[in-house]
Amino acid sequence: MINIIKLCVGVSTLEELESYRSERAHWWGADYGEGVHVHRTRTMPKRRDEIEGQGSVYWVISGVIRCRQPILRLAEAVDGQGLKCCDIIMAPDLVRTVPRPKSPFQGWRYLKPEDAPADLADSDAEEEGGSPEIAEELARLGLI
Repeated sequence: MINIIKLCVGVSTLEELESYRSERAHWWGADYGEGVHVHRTRTMPKRRDEIEGQGSVYWVISGVIRCRQPILRLAEAVDGQGLKCCDIIMAPDLVRTVPRPKSPFQGWRYLKPEDAPADLADSDAEEEGGSPEIAEELARLGLI
């Protein structure tokens, strides 16, 4: 199993991502049914079999990994210019993760499970009643 990490370009908060994620697939005419979130990227992952139904997209928002979305499947697609691309079809729920700073990069990258941040609900910060903001500061300091 392998995950993907991706910058969430044009989005500055987790709440902003939540507010428009259902609209994105309609921008390019994709129809994968209700109850999914779709993100289009240029390249199909070569490790597709290790991702579909197993991995997640970890979203980097404003320089911090803040959440993940389980990947249901990857679909080959063609963009408006006739170029091949990949639609990442994800579960609609955003799972908050322990915030972790991440430097900018282009495109997407593979993310090994052991390198992925824990879900916030599974972390010590959440169990102790901490907020996402406190968790982010603790992560920045290397304490969680």
